[in-house]
Amino acid sequence: MSAMPTERRGNWINRNVIGLGINRFLSDFGHEAGTAILPLFLTAIGAPPVALGAIEAVSDGLSSFAKLFGGWLGDRVERRRPLAAFGYALTGLTTGLYGIFSFWPWALFVRAVGWMGRGLRSPLHDALLSDSVPAQVRGRAFGLDEAADTLGAILGPVLALAIIAALTAQDTSVGAYKIAFWLAAIPGLLAALSILLLVKETAHPTSGDGTFLSSLRALPAPFRRYLLGVFVFGSGDYSNTLLILYAVQALTPGHPQDAGTLAIELYTLHNILYAAGSYPVGALADRYGKARLLVGAYVLGVVYNVLLIGISPSIPLLAVVFAMAGTVYASQQPLERAIATDLVPVELRSTGFGALAAVNGLGDFVASLAAGALWTVFSPAVAFAYSMVLTAAGAVVISAALRSRKQQAT
Repeated sequence: MSAMPTERRGNWINRNVIGLGINRFLSDFGHEAGTAILPLFLTAIGAPPVALGAIEAVSDGLSSFAKLFGGWLGDRVERRRPLAAFGYALTGLTTGLYGIFSFWPWALFVRAVGWMGRGLRSPLHDALLSDSVPAQVRGRAFGLDEAADTLGAILGPVLALAIIAALTAQDTSVGAYKIAFWLAAIPGLLAALSILLLVKETAHPTSGDGTFLSSLRALPAPFRRYLLGVFVFGSGDYSNTLLILYAVQALTPGHPQDAGTLAIELYTLHNILYAAGSYPVGALADRYGKARLLVGAYVLGVVYNVLLIGISPSIPLLAVVFAMAGTVYASQQPLERAIATDLVPVELRSTGFGALAAVNGLGDFVASLAAGALWTVFSPAVAFAYSMVLTAAGAVVISAALRSRKQQAT
């Protein structure tokens, strides 16, 4: 039984879709505010670039295991909503803890704990959303969900920027970051409350007493081939915090006082394109096919890495790169999830989402660690070249995997 069954396209914007959208908005409002200022905070306390790569890599790696477990558990409990709320609360609370101590290993620990909460909640949220809409409009539903998520991601960095600008004028930059972290925790905690108050869930059939490994083995072969393509692409798709750091370093010589502010503004542009594009991409995918649009997004990821290697950094050219990265994200996030729903039977839906999220997290781990290390040992250009090769390979693998099973916009 789905949480809110319906078969008509016109009924897909229901209470659950709205409630889950609000949940995503609040969560990303807080989490992206913290993410946007984390590289600036680390720079202020003297942490090297490899520290940011390590923070992202370790956090994403631990998150991957939490996603797998959360997905498996979601198919074995009758109600997913309380577990999802717990994950949102954990992520929100840890966002406020970044600035307690001014040394980067503490930030690594806090982000790792928060990302485990994020991992637990991710497949549960997606399963709740899938159960709330008919198959014909899943592209739209996931696109709208991503748009709500990214609206929060736009406003979060804007709030962080305003706080930092106000407080750094008084020469309290590190203190300003700490205040911003605590304020960012508030919407994250409200996200946990919103999923409990706004989302309805009826008990759904569980998948029985299968073990964790047996459930993973039961995932269909086409879905496993699909996951391989997602992983290869993700292994080159480094965290956006590294893109922010690159903008700060590239713009500092010409704009020594404003480089941090400009970098956050560029990241806000990235998120505006992400928010504006998610729903149109989902709607186009429902009409013309999800696979074609996803492959195109992967190819665009290759292109902006080529630009990063070849361009002389300036504000207009960096704006183009951030805009392209936002467009890739606007396509990748809803389409990967919508295609996964098509490939996995309903009794393994949460497990499938957990596997997808874990593969994405594992790819992020590899990408962030490799890019951070190559950046520190060699140069940013070498890190971007690595990403270019892996994202190109991912586009090839995902195209072959999806071509082997015809994708239809259902």
